[in-house]
Amino acid sequence: MTLKDDINYIRNRNVPIKLDRGDIVMNFKDKVCVITGGANGIGLCIAREFAGQGAKVAIIDLNEEAGAKVLKEIKEYGSEGLFYKGDISDKLTVKNFSEKVLETFGNIDYLINNAMLTKKGILSGCDFDDFNYVLRVGITAPYMLAKLFLGHFNKDGAIVNICSTRAFMSQADTESYTAAKGGIAALTHALAISLAGKVRVNSISPGWIDVNANFNENYEENHTEADKKQHLVKRVGKPQDIAKAVLFLCGNESSFITGENITVDGGMTHQMIYTGDNGWNYEGD
Repeated sequence: MTLKDDINYIRNRNVPIKLDRGDIVMNFKDKVCVITGGANGIGLCIAREFAGQGAKVAIIDLNEEAGAKVLKEIKEYGSEGLFYKGDISDKLTVKNFSEKVLETFGNIDYLINNAMLTKKGILSGCDFDDFNYVLRVGITAPYMLAKLFLGHFNKDGAIVNICSTRAFMSQADTESYTAAKGGIAALTHALAISLAGKVRVNSISPGWIDVNANFNENYEENHTEADKKQHLVKRVGKPQDIAKAVLFLCGNESSFITGENITVDGGMTHQMIYTGDNGWNYEGD
């Protein structure tokens, strides 16, 4: 049996089964999943995972060429798909996208607020417009999409916001990105309270995730030993690590979890670093 045969068998039985390759296949057949920034990076991997498990997938992204490719992939899985080119920092775009999704699918099951960018920070001269552009993409659009789809979620609907470990720790000159991620973390628990009994709302904070394999099928990891060993699990993250966490938070297996942020970073943010520890030495000014 091929993996595709296994997945079809599982869908028909309507139960989760563990395959030989180690994947847990949950039943998302005919569920409708909306993903922002779904044509590249982590968003692309999330789209593939949902489509591979029978879900209908709607994505919005600025990259039209990449969007066309992922739409083709979704259809090759035998699933229905929708690609909408647009900038979610724009109010009218968000409104039109939500209307197109509802026109196409009627209702939705899952909203994955993934799209994000950075305009760096105070050391790079990030100005008023740049900073607010990042906030519109990272916080305002997720809020508006939740508002626009409210009343159109099917039973057991879920929202998953892609946050970041940068919401809780920073490098210099990252204020625009960090502020937006801090905002989406707070928005998550706020929405969970307001939408209690209607839609569960959670967030995921990825750490270092190497998405290069999404852009090059022949990509080979080239991480140093230091790259790997600074993680407690001794490797750098993969987009699949985040996608599988998203599927878990959308599935009924997580029905008792809402308002929560789950950090998926290989334990990296739990390691306290002091100069002289583990071969690390501080070299300041």
